[in-house]
Amino acid sequence: MKVVRGGTVVESHWSAPADLVIDDGRIVAVLAPGTEVDAAAEIIDATGKLVLPGGIDPHCHVGFTSGEFTSLDSYRECTTAAVFGGTTTIVDFAIPRPGQRPLDAAGIQRAKAVEGLCDSALHACVVEWDDTTADQLATLASAGIRTVKMFTTYAGETMANEHTILNTMQTTRDLGGMVVIHCESDAIVTDAQNLAAASAGVDASHMAQTRPELAETASVAAVLAIAESQRAPVYFVHQSTPAAVELVADARKRGLVAFTEAVAHHLILDDSAYRGAHPERFVCCPPLRSAETVAELGRHLFTGHITTIGSDHCCYDTAQKQLHRHDVRHMPNGLPGVETRLPVIFSHYVGGLGLSASRFVELTAAGPARTNGLYPRKGSLMPGADADIALWDPDLEWTVTVDALHMATDYTPYEGQRLRGKPVTVLVRGTVVVHDGELVDPTPRGRHVEVAPLDFGTIPALVDAG
Repeated sequence: MKVVRGGTVVESHWSAPADLVIDDGRIVAVLAPGTEVDAAAEIIDATGKLVLPGGIDPHCHVGFTSGEFTSLDSYRECTTAAVFGGTTTIVDFAIPRPGQRPLDAAGIQRAKAVEGLCDSALHACVVEWDDTTADQLATLASAGIRTVKMFTTYAGETMANEHTILNTMQTTRDLGGMVVIHCESDAIVTDAQNLAAASAGVDASHMAQTRPELAETASVAAVLAIAESQRAPVYFVHQSTPAAVELVADARKRGLVAFTEAVAHHLILDDSAYRGAHPERFVCCPPLRSAETVAELGRHLFTGHITTIGSDHCCYDTAQKQLHRHDVRHMPNGLPGVETRLPVIFSHYVGGLGLSASRFVELTAAGPARTNGLYPRKGSLMPGADADIALWDPDLEWTVTVDALHMATDYTPYEGQRLRGKPVTVLVRGTVVVHDGELVDPTPRGRHVEVAPLDFGTIPALVDAG
């Protein structure tokens, strides 16, 4: 038995000084501070700390192959970085290669879970509908994989047409699941890229012009229409503009089950990065937006319109980014961020702009757990939950440097940023894995966590959208 004593417990709906009792990898009691416990219990001192549920990162790409590039981290490397950043569950993607069945892609990726230092869940992916797809999705659902990623861009690789999107929405709806969708209009993006190539260029410094905001909002509107026609739930990943977020919020007011994910780099960084010394390091889709757009997007963390914050972690290095830096159409898209997601959001929004610690937990742990069918086993500190816990020092000041991080790359997009607040002790199912900046237990204990049928009536974001 262990007791986390002396800290302030922060849940998505309350916070107060309390002690947590842990036994057999789960939380078994939440007690008033100083309550007498078994004298043989191991005491974990949380004095002066915030005691938070371990983060749930709903958007990670681990060892992801796109075109000629494969991101550089294994499950062990990704989850090591995750726990140092206070995240104790990741949700990865099983994106099929050309000719590969969604079921087979998921099986390969799921098997990697045991390599991790923490638990993981999985999004499947459908690119093209055929007469086997419905049965594959049913098999996946029976194995606890109920969310299905789709793309409205990347023609010829992962882009799904509207018929495939509609059919997949119907099927996942009936299986207690949900479509998870990357929305950018491929036609608008292609036109913008062609115009850029004929004028200013399509090198990394012009990334923002090659994927305009309108491409995102146009695609969101189209997908919302399909979802409404089927009364099917839908989750929009990495929404980067307030207009896109507001389209989803308006759909919720009409009764649609629809969610918005934002990611850390769209909430912190802006398109001035493309005018710096290494613009290629910041190439991601959707691209970084203007400072004004970033500020308005961040405002929706306070309005309730944003449901979750992910990382969209893609662990490429500078050499991969530089290979085609003069043509973003051939570059690998994505930024490393599984380790920095929580600290940069905590510092900027909780410490800097007054976001409550409970709202932070909702956005980064409880909300991702709910929308992915993992709550209350994950994303909570209530009795019965896995004892995945992060003890935060809210006043610790530190500087982000790639040398002090643990991701399998040679850069971080937040290099040199001064932050306040950091997880200093992290437990995975009751075992202290990280303490005072050191990995104290490197044992792989990762499990694939099966997703229960999604219960949207329990998700506060559906009623908090206004």
